Order: sequence, then C-alpha cells, then structure tokens
Amino acid sequence: MTFSNLKLIKPLITALDAMGYTTPTPIQEQAIPLILEGRDIFGCAQTGTGKTAAFALPILQTLQNKKPEKRYIRALVLAPTRELALQISENIKLYSKHLQLTHTTIFGGVSQNMQVKDLQRGVDVLVATPGRLLDLMQQGYVKLNGVEHFVLDEADRMLDMGFINDIKKIIPKLPVKKQTLFFSATAAPDIMKLANTLLKNPAHISVTPISSAAPLVEQSVYYVSKENKRSLLKHVLKNNNIEHALVFTRTKRGADRVAKELNSNGIASEAIHGNKSQGARERALKGFKNRTIRILVATDIASRGIDVDKLAHVINYEIPEQAETYVHRIGRTGRAGATGKALSFCTKEEMPYMKDINKLIKQTIEVVSVHPFA
Repeated sequence: MTFSNLKLIKPLITALDAMGYTTPTPIQEQAIPLILEGRDIFGCAQTGTGKTAAFALPILQTLQNKKPEKRYIRALVLAPTRELALQISENIKLYSKHLQLTHTTIFGGVSQNMQVKDLQRGVDVLVATPGRLLDLMQQGYVKLNGVEHFVLDEADRMLDMGFINDIKKIIPKLPVKKQTLFFSATAAPDIMKLANTLLKNPAHISVTPISSAAPLVEQSVYYVSKENKRSLLKHVLKNNNIEHALVFTRTKRGADRVAKELNSNGIASEAIHGNKSQGARERALKGFKNRTIRILVATDIASRGIDVDKLAHVINYEIPEQAETYVHRIGRTGRAGATGKALSFCTKEEMPYMKDINKLIKQTIEVVSVHPFA
C-alpha cells in the first residue's frame, strides 16, 4: 500500500515524498478514503499513530479541488494544547507546500495581534485551541459559518482539561451541514456522549487501542525511595548511555525542580509546562529537537504535541495516576518504526499506579533490581 493507492493528488504525494513518507500507517490507510468520501469519522487512536496526516491530507485535497472566489475559514481543527496546535500546523504547512491554500494557528499565552492579522487576510484552514478561538469569536474576528470540515483532535484530553463548556459554545456557531472528524485515545462514556451529539452516521476506526503499549518500546521499572529519585536520575543518565531524553513529572513545580537539579550538575535541561510563556516553551522545544538541550522535563498537558524524531528514551520520573497516561508518555519513543526505551521510577506510594499500568497493558514490566538506590 502506498499513498498513491489512496487516490491522493500529485502535489500531496510530492510533499509526502519529500518528507520521507512512503507507506501509510493503519489509521491513514483506513481514514483517508472515508474522509475523501465525505464521511464523518470517530477515530480511536493514541498519539504516534499518524492521525494528523490521516485527517489533514484528505481535507487539504478536498479544499484544493474546490476553491471559492473569496477566502474564508473552510476547515477548523481544535486541539487541546498550544504545542499540539503548533505541531498540527507545522505538518499542514509541509503537506500543503505545493497547494494554493493558506492556514494559521491561534492559541492563548501570546499577543493576539499577529493572529488577528492572519485571520483578516483570510485563511482556508484554522488550527486553534478552544479558549483563544472563543475569545476571538466574541471579539468578532472569527466567523465559522463557512466551515465545511470540523476536526476535534484528542477529545479525551479536551475533556480532561475542562474545555467542554468552551466546545459547547463553539459548536452552535458551526454550520449544521459539515464533515466532522472526532479523534480520541479512549472511548469512555463521556467521550461517546460528546461524539454522539456531533457525528452523523460516522465510520468507526480503532487503531492501537490505549490498552496496548508501543510494541517497539523496551520498558523497565526502578523501585526507589522518593528522596533518592534525583540521584537515581543522574545515575541512569550517566550509566545508561542516555544522550537525549524526555522526562515526565506530575507537577509544574516538580518539572522546574528536576530541570534545575540537572543543570546544576552540568546536564543541559529545560522544563516545559503551562506556567511557562509561549516563547519559553517554543525555545525549549526547539533546543530539545536540535539537541542543544539534552533533557526536556515536561508535565503531561504540556507534552501533547511534542514529536521529536528518533527520541530514544522516555523517563517517568513520577508514575502517572492514570494508567492510560503512561501509554501516552512512552508513546513519545518507539515511533515510526524506531525502537525506544521507557524507564520508570516507582516509590512505595506509587506502586498501586504501577499495578494499574501492568493490568492495562496486560504485561509485567521488567524490574531493574540492581542499582545503587534500590
């Protein structure tokens, strides 16, 4: 199976070739033909499965083949975080390189001036976070009455972050007649309730369910006391040939503390979380991608949208309370056919969380019992 077999137009194929995309992922193979047919979609897929291309490619093709005289917002993509919105936007820019389409991204935490200027020039595709979108709608800068394609990405995270009321205010401003594409990592009852209010006779696609960890990720757990976690982190970074790693903490304060400790030991690190300015977050992510920063310490919400080529290691400095979050975290490595390693530091208090994780992924994670802080 190739992208040409999915009946994508030549400008898209050319762009994909330049990006090194050769074979569609399972969700791309299933979703692209259905979206080109105009079907509504309920997609259950975790991060790293290629869902951005799965919805963006057919939408771009449809928009390119049907260009109106006046430019207005014809496709709206809602994402839960700034990082994910920017990641989607970056991909759309690459996919649409040879198309006569425009797009922009709007999100909070920065001045709205440049975003408003882009909107006033007219865009075909708008990628947005709910809060800033609603704000600019209320100011009269955004009209959604011409939207033909509506994408709600990572709907489970939207609900977790409390965006449900914003979404309920945005939806009535969209045309009744439109194509709706709904993506979530889980099919929990509240997710299905929201999906049922939005979708009309949808095709259901399920790829790599959340209960399965990425198959190419080697997982291990270190049992350690809370006070020794920082020492253990420095130990594994020194002795496990870890040149580049994404480290997860549960709290913003914890992320700052870990990054500060590592920097004081000569390990170039940055923290990324919701209290950081957008500029600081972008600089940290850029430094991590170009490897001038060795360690990026992130909270779960800030990590959505972090997509780094050939990231070999993910470290769970703190075990997440939700087992599904663990699967999301380790899915940052072992992507696109590459292998990866996920290390978890577990205290006695966190053992119930680890038990839930083993139960969810239906396997027992290997315990590293020989280390100085066991």
